[in-house]
Amino acid sequence: MVGPIEELEKCLSKLPGLGRRSAARAALALVRERERLLKPLVEALEIASGRVRCCSRCGSFTVVDRDPCDLCTDTSRDGSLLCVVEEPADIISIESSGAFRGRYHALGGKLSPARRTGPEKLRFAELVDRVVREGVTEVLLAVSTDMDGDATAGYAAEILRGTGVKTTRLAFGLPADSGIAYSDPLTLRRAINGRMGF
Repeated sequence: MVGPIEELEKCLSKLPGLGRRSAARAALALVRERERLLKPLVEALEIASGRVRCCSRCGSFTVVDRDPCDLCTDTSRDGSLLCVVEEPADIISIESSGAFRGRYHALGGKLSPARRTGPEKLRFAELVDRVVREGVTEVLLAVSTDMDGDATAGYAAEILRGTGVKTTRLAFGLPADSGIAYSDPLTLRRAINGRMGF
């Protein structure tokens, strides 16, 4: 039978950046300092669970009473330019670069035969709908530079071909086999400013 501390360690070890040892140290610290660490964490998790959701338009993170999100409703942003990313976290990374002033579309992942993630599991249909409905003139594909990212970009370019929209991709200033979320703001700024046709 797994005890409560082991169960806590097991849950924490599933978080990105926390290995088995780090999760064990974190679990012990939480249990040891209930008032200072454990209770505030439990409260924050409950609030996030009940209030945070994905924007119905772009797929980014928002709160339940702001849907569409602030990025989708900001009238100062260029609605003719749409940046397609894999995950909502990628939007946060690109926003921190300060180089992009258009709108976003998170696919919810990338094509991956190994993980059995096909086009039907991602937000491609919504992407085409937005391009047509919102009058988008350029789609910037800001996806990973690994094999699955290349396949995702290729598929997106193919389904957008009939819409007449210009399709570009981030310049390859990003390291190979790397994701947007792991890039620094300067690298992202250079990649966005140096984007190229697909």
